Amino acid sequence: MAARNPVRRTKTARELAEQYGASTRTIQRLIAEPREDFEARARAKALRAAELRASGLTYARIAEELGISIGSVSALLRAARVHAQAS
Repeated sequence: MAARNPVRRTKTARELAEQYGASTRTIQRLIAEPREDFEARARAKALRAAELRASGLTYARIAEELGISIGSVSALLRAARVHAQAS
């Protein structure tokens, strides 16, 4: 079942469940981002990181550009290599 409201949330499912008197699972089911959207967004971010690295940027600069940690940059670049090999 797809989410009725696929907007990224700022509160946790537990916080929303408490606020609305529902179970955590119900909240997750109702507002979770559709899997296809999540995967497309993740692929795009990994490819962007790979583009920035190919242009000569350091991991630190890529992290700053994307607003993520250096460790996340490393993970994204690994993911980009996996996507490239699968293509």
